[in-house]
Amino acid sequence: MNFFIAELVATCVLIFLGNGVVANVVLKNTKGHAGGWLVITVGWAMAVYMAVLVAQGSGLAVHMNPVFTLLAGVNNTITWQQVIWQLLGQFTGAALGALLVFVTHYNHFTQTEDASTKLACFACIPTTQYKASNFFNEAIFTALLVLAAKCIQSPPSGSVGSISALPISLVVLGIGTSLGGTTGYAINPFRDAAPRLVHTLLPVFKKDGSQWSYGVIPLTAPFVGGLAANELFKYLQW
Repeated sequence: MNFFIAELVATCVLIFLGNGVVANVVLKNTKGHAGGWLVITVGWAMAVYMAVLVAQGSGLAVHMNPVFTLLAGVNNTITWQQVIWQLLGQFTGAALGALLVFVTHYNHFTQTEDASTKLACFACIPTTQYKASNFFNEAIFTALLVLAAKCIQSPPSGSVGSISALPISLVVLGIGTSLGGTTGYAINPFRDAAPRLVHTLLPVFKKDGSQWSYGVIPLTAPFVGGLAANELFKYLQW
């Protein structure tokens, strides 16, 4: 249960801030409206940073991403019962974070006419929907995230404090600014699936579907990329 709560809180912070910066940029009449892609990618990197800080505060090995939790199970570093608790916490936290984005930006959702713009505050929308290339991109982006994360060598506990949360945040920033424009870079299945479900259920002003036909790609491709990177890391023995 402790892992469930820790994952819920940390993932909620991740999605609230990450999807929050998207809402701040794309919804009408916010102070950040039309801030551009760089604002979104930096905002998402800072969302990761703050979520990792919250996760560190729990004192538990919190992932906030089901790909890393699945890999921990595959590598036998945690039990499969713990995997289930962490996945439940991540999904619930992601849904709660998306709900908070809707509540805090409600007036701006009502002022924004375009349905796809509002969907972007919850889920990933590729610039062009070629599903084979979209799947490959999401897989390779996540593989890069997992490989980089495994290569990050943590310093002794307590030696640099919160700075230890910075490396993975910079990895996310690099992926987003260099590559993420093609798909919106989910690189986290629940970052997309749970908020997309919230979009489906909420009375979002003038919404036009949640594009679940595409939603299967950010839900599945990161697992493929993550597993591939995990095997590559073991092969190279880094």
